[in-house]
Amino acid sequence: MTETSYLSSVRASYDAVAVDYARLLSAELAGKPLDRAMLAAFAEYVRDDAGGGRAVADLGCGPGRVTAHLDGLGVRVFGVDLSPAMVAVARRAYPGLRFEVASMAALDVADGVLGGVLAWYSTVHTPPSGLPALFAEFARVLAPGGHLLIAFKAGDELIRLEHAYGHPVDLHVYRTPPELIAGLLAGAGLTEVARLVREAGPGETSPQGFLLARKA
Repeated sequence: MTETSYLSSVRASYDAVAVDYARLLSAELAGKPLDRAMLAAFAEYVRDDAGGGRAVADLGCGPGRVTAHLDGLGVRVFGVDLSPAMVAVARRAYPGLRFEVASMAALDVADGVLGGVLAWYSTVHTPPSGLPALFAEFARVLAPGGHLLIAFKAGDELIRLEHAYGHPVDLHVYRTPPELIAGLLAGAGLTEVARLVREAGPGETSPQGFLLARKA
């Protein structure tokens, strides 16, 4: 996938909000037991499967808080984000972890080497027409037996954000049906293992979806 105007807008928007985003969401997982349960299950799968010691990529890692959470669960993990400002925040906050600036649509990672891929709300700005290519890239870098965990906003609606985290932004947020996500993952060779859809919590405006899949 080549650079497009939507990627430029995503990068610029997250560069603008990086510091405040990290501050406001630093303890977000503490109040979300179901989210943590899905991350714990993902961590257990990637520790036990696909060779156990293979690295995991947190794609769209933002300020690194979920990367650090996985590290605390015993996963050998590194973060990748499109936003240089987000990566700078992550490197300052977690100097013992590796973070890289890159597009998750074109990873500088060899075929079949990762034990896991985490996409924690990082696909929500991708138009649905772009998801098949994105999921194919995730499948490319996963080792056979490797796992993907994707978190997304469940529904069927496009939201335009012009202000977030105290800053002007230019973002499209796609709410996506879980059945669509599962079908597109299957088309990329990733078989559904489990899914969870929970109701919106405090500060959320839609149900939240989580889908765990495995590369055959």
